[in-house]
Amino acid sequence: MNDNHVDVLVMGAGPGGYVAAIRCAQLGLTTAIVEEKHWGGVCLNVGCIPSKALLRHAEIAELLTKKAALFGIRGEPSVDYSTAFTRSRKVAAGRNKGVHYLLSKNGVRQINGRARFTGEHAVSVEGADADTVTFDNAIIAVGAAPRFLPDTALSERVVTYAQQILADELPGSVIVIGAGAIGVEFSYLLNAFGVDVVLIEYADRILPLEDVDVSTELTKRFKRAGIKVQTSTAVSKVIDGDDCVTVVANRDGHEEVFTAEKVMQAIGFAPRSGDCGLELAGVTVDDKSAIMVDEYQRTSAPHIFAIGDVTAQLMLAHVAEAQGMLAAATIAGASRAPVDHPMMPRATYCQPQIASFGWTEKQARELAGDHGWDVQVAAFPFTANGKAHGIGDTAGFVKLISDQRSGHLLGGHMIGPDVTELLPELTLAQRFQIGAHDLASNVHAHPTLGEALQEAFHGLTGPMINY
Repeated sequence: MNDNHVDVLVMGAGPGGYVAAIRCAQLGLTTAIVEEKHWGGVCLNVGCIPSKALLRHAEIAELLTKKAALFGIRGEPSVDYSTAFTRSRKVAAGRNKGVHYLLSKNGVRQINGRARFTGEHAVSVEGADADTVTFDNAIIAVGAAPRFLPDTALSERVVTYAQQILADELPGSVIVIGAGAIGVEFSYLLNAFGVDVVLIEYADRILPLEDVDVSTELTKRFKRAGIKVQTSTAVSKVIDGDDCVTVVANRDGHEEVFTAEKVMQAIGFAPRSGDCGLELAGVTVDDKSAIMVDEYQRTSAPHIFAIGDVTAQLMLAHVAEAQGMLAAATIAGASRAPVDHPMMPRATYCQPQIASFGWTEKQARELAGDHGWDVQVAAFPFTANGKAHGIGDTAGFVKLISDQRSGHLLGGHMIGPDVTELLPELTLAQRFQIGAHDLASNVHAHPTLGEALQEAFHGLTGPMINY
C-alpha cells in the first residue's frame, strides 16, 4: 500500500473540513487532511469561538455598567478587557487541541502545510510536512478571506475582525464599516466596554439580510446604547493618519466625515480559491471566484467536492459542517439529503441576540404566488413573556411565517434574550413539515423563553393566550 495515497484528501481543517475528514474516516475511508495555519479554522481560532467568549464578557460588562441599578449592584464597578481577551484565547486554544485529538482518534492523517493540486488525483504540500499525496477523492474546504474597500490596506489603525479579536487593548473610538453579523457583534462588544462606536452601513438598514422588523428593533436598541448608526451611507475614502483614521462617506448626496482611533472593515468575504491549482484538477469557479458545486457538493470534477465558504453558498460554520457531512456520505455511497440553504439556521450574537431561518416576510409574500402560499404571520413580544421579565431582559420578539393552507413554517425571525437557542425546534419542524396546529399542541415548560414560540404557534392558528 502506498502510504501517500488516500481514499479522501481534505484541503483545509476549518469546521467544514475537519468534520468532513472525521466522517470520511468513520465511514471506512482512508483520509488525510492538510491545514496551513488554523486547525479548527478561522471560526475556532479567531472567529466564532473566541468572539463568543468576548461577547459573554460584554454581556457582564453591560450588566455591571448599564443595568447595575436593576440588579442592586452598588458602587462603581469596573471591567477589565484584558481578562476577557486572555480568557478568549484560552478558550480558543483548548478547542484547537480538541480538533487534533478528534482527528487522531478517528485515524485521520494530519498534514501541516498548504496543498495545491498538481493533477486530477494529486496535490503537493508546501510547509512543515512537505510531501506529495495522491487520492481517489478530494474535498476542498479552504474558506474565504475578508474583503476590503478599494484603495485601503491593513495597518495598525485599519483592521478586520481578525486583527481586532487578537488585540488585548481597546481603542477609545472605532468606526465599524459594514453592519452584517460581524459588524453588529463587534459594535455591541466594543460599546459594552465603553468604546465610542460609529456603525456605517451602505444598505438602508443594518443586518440587511434579516427581516426588516428585526433590523428596526436592533437599530432602536443600538441607538439607545449609544452606538451611532449610519445607514444608506457609502464610504468613499479611508484616510489612515498617524493618530487617527478619517472616513469620508456620502449619505443622501451629502458628504460626511468621521474620525476615530481605529477603523474595522466588515464588508464581507471572498472565496479563497486562488493559488489552489484548481485548473490542474479540472475544477471551475464562477465570476466571483466561488467554486461551483451541485446539490451534493460535487465540483466540475466529479471526484472532487467543495464545501464551506469557498463555495459562497452560505458562509456559516454550521452550514460548512452540514456540507462536509453530505460530501463524506456521497463519497462513501451513503444516503444523505442535500443541504437546504434557505432553511439553514442563522445566528447573530450581539445583545439582543438575533436568530432566523427561512424566508423573511417580504420574501414569503413575493414568492407566495409561485408556490400557492397563503402567507400567515404571527409575532409575540418578550414583554409578554414571564421568563424574560424574570431575567430582566424583555427586548425583542418572536416572528413566525407560515402557509395558512398547509400550516407549514416558511420562516422564523427572532430578536431577544438567548433566541439562538430557540432555533432547532423551528428548523426541525420545517424540515419534517410539522404544521402550526401540531406545534401549538406541543407543551413548553413554564416559565421559559420558549413559551414565546408556543404563543406564536397559537398566533398562526388562532388567538394567542397571553397577548
